[in-house]
Amino acid sequence: MKNIRNIHLRFIVLFSLGIAVFTSCERDFSDDVQFATFSSNGDIFTDAPVGLTDEFFDSFDPNEGANPEGFGTDDNVAFEGSSSIRIDVPAPDDPDGGFIGGIFLDRGAGRDLTGFDALTFYVKGSTTATIGEVGFGTDFGQNKFAVTAQNIRLSTDWRKVIIPIPDPSKLIQERGMFFFSAGTQTTNGFGYTFWIDELRFEKLGTVAQPNPAIFFGQDLIEQTFTGSSLIVSGITQTFNLESGINQTVIAAPSYFNFTSSDIEVARVSELGEISVIGTGTAEITALLGGVLADGSLEVTSSGSLAFAPPPTRPAANVKSIFSEAYTPDTNSNFAPGFGGSTTETVITNNNADNVLAYTNNNFTGIVFENTVDASELTFLHVDVYVQSAGVEVGIQIRDIGANQELETNTDNGLPQGDDVDFRFDLTGLTVGQWTSLEIPLGGDLATQKNNLGALIITGGPNFLFDNIYFYTE
Repeated sequence: MKNIRNIHLRFIVLFSLGIAVFTSCERDFSDDVQFATFSSNGDIFTDAPVGLTDEFFDSFDPNEGANPEGFGTDDNVAFEGSSSIRIDVPAPDDPDGGFIGGIFLDRGAGRDLTGFDALTFYVKGSTTATIGEVGFGTDFGQNKFAVTAQNIRLSTDWRKVIIPIPDPSKLIQERGMFFFSAGTQTTNGFGYTFWIDELRFEKLGTVAQPNPAIFFGQDLIEQTFTGSSLIVSGITQTFNLESGINQTVIAAPSYFNFTSSDIEVARVSELGEISVIGTGTAEITALLGGVLADGSLEVTSSGSLAFAPPPTRPAANVKSIFSEAYTPDTNSNFAPGFGGSTTETVITNNNADNVLAYTNNNFTGIVFENTVDASELTFLHVDVYVQSAGVEVGIQIRDIGANQELETNTDNGLPQGDDVDFRFDLTGLTVGQWTSLEIPLGGDLATQKNNLGALIITGGPNFLFDNIYFYTE
């Protein structure tokens, strides 16, 4: 007992000394140290770049593939002051690129935007047209807190555009000040010009009635399997503005707090990636700024996914697109992001065997990096797995002709120019099993299959693909 009392006594003395030292150090620390802070200046362009760099052009980074020639300032046009940002949208056939877009980046440590509730600017066009996308938070890095508003209408008079911030408390160090992307939509196919002025973040105090949503506000049910991955899609936030108009923006997943009702079945990352880790059922929901988002996803896993039947055809008779059994004949883009597509495509690892998982498909494609010469081949093989009854998938095998360009009529979806295709419907699919299909390279394709450039995929909406390859017996 004596030893224990002595230990306690020594502990109390040392603890008291520690408190005294800590208190003394804390007093010196708070008096002498300057904590790191970030600029809270909301101005971006008001006749001159603010807080970016001395040279405004040094803060503009064009999108990959964008026309680099159409961005500048104009000293003859302004909403206020003497100058504005001028953006010349190119014609679709411009040799330097048929669209223009990029970001304005804070080259410093970033800005504290927690005191604002919206990005605002004034805009007018040389004609009535539509800017495809505008927003902020895109930095060509993580784009962690990106926000996008789509289809901004232009008139020939100045009008104010308001892009609400879904949750300002997240933006303690933001570098992506502004981004835009625009292509011509004029009926004559010519380019046009638009001007932006008084570009800044503001505290309006009139951005109200937040209405967040995931999965576009729908309550979805998904049959899945252990080891698969899904993506939270359809992520939006809608606010009511002072004008009475509802403004909807596409918000990055990191604005949301995702919840799974059973983390032993499914877990959701900050980036909206759902990992199915066990059998059972879990419901995925989300909050944004304390408000429950409309929409949910109920995932049910019955266990691990069975392997597709292993291919046995000789490699010499095969030109592969996607299969663990063969070396690919060409690299491919499995998520080409066609305009108007709602499809989420994920390459999922199924116990060391990769499969293509398609979710919410309306139309998408597999675009080959190099054309495939199938002159001596006779079939396309594909294995398909569905998890609900009534799923039908369409495949269009496209030959892109001598000009090596994928040409599609946007009104009817048919190939045009020197392109041809062969279309095949994958029907009679058995739920919970892999179905192997052999698609003949027939129709118009029978005499023109030396420049295969893509597979166009329709229907679904949810299914898995494996072992996609051309072959001959």
